[in-house]
Parts: sequence; C-alpha cells; structure tokens
Amino acid sequence: MKTKRLAKLCLLPLLLMGLASQSWPEESGENWEKVVFHLDETANASWALMLARSYLDDSPKAKIVFVAYGPGIDFLLTDAEDKRGNPYDHRVRALVERGVEFRVCAATLGARNIAKDNLLETVSVVPSGISEIARLQLKEGYAYLKP
Repeated sequence: MKTKRLAKLCLLPLLLMGLASQSWPEESGENWEKVVFHLDETANASWALMLARSYLDDSPKAKIVFVAYGPGIDFLLTDAEDKRGNPYDHRVRALVERGVEFRVCAATLGARNIAKDNLLETVSVVPSGISEIARLQLKEGYAYLKP
C-alpha cells in the first residue's frame, strides 16, 4: 500500500513539470474559457441563467453553451415562466446578446411532440442533447457544469 502511494507521489512532480512546459491557449490568443451548462430539468433554469450571467461578469470573454434535453427544455419554450411567473425569454435574450448559445435536443422535441416553432427564436436544435454535451467536452474542450 505504501509503495503505491510513494509511486504516486514520485509521479506528481513529473506531471507538474509537464503541465508547466505546455503552452496555454491564452498565450496564443485562443479563448480557453469554454463552459457547457447541462440542463435536464427546468427547475434549475433560473439558477443556471444567473450563474452564466455571473460567470460572464467575471470572465467576459468566456464562451458559454447551454444544452437542454428532456424537461430541461421547458424554459426555452415561448411564453415559459418560472414558478414566480417571471418570463425566461428576456433573461435568455440578455445572455444571447453576450454571446451565450442555447441548444435543444431534437430527440426530446420529437418524443414530446413539440414543434421547433414553440422554441424561442434564439435557440438552435441539435440532434441529441447528450451527444452534444459529450462532443463539446471531448472534441472542443468545454468544461462541464451541471447546476
């Protein structure tokens, strides 16, 4: 047991040296702050919108994408309101103006018989919400957040 722990501790400096020698995206001018918000229930939508706004206040150049599927798409429907009766549309539009993207799962729309016309005009549709989240993480280097 102690041998394994010692081996791990010996590898740590090597790992840190390797990280230190890498060139970071900000050095090349590339935007490295990319975050995907995963929503599969609308109950957390107000919280997620507030978190995204706060994130952008701290890091205005960040790239944020919301991916919603299942009941998580409900806040992106036309005339959707939170439990206090406050509409979501103006909060979504305000974030879109700051560069945030909102993507909805086409499979969810089909399964729930929801027409694309029922979505806010600022929302795009992707074939699969869960696949889109994985693609953003694995192929585009997005950090994953689940509010």
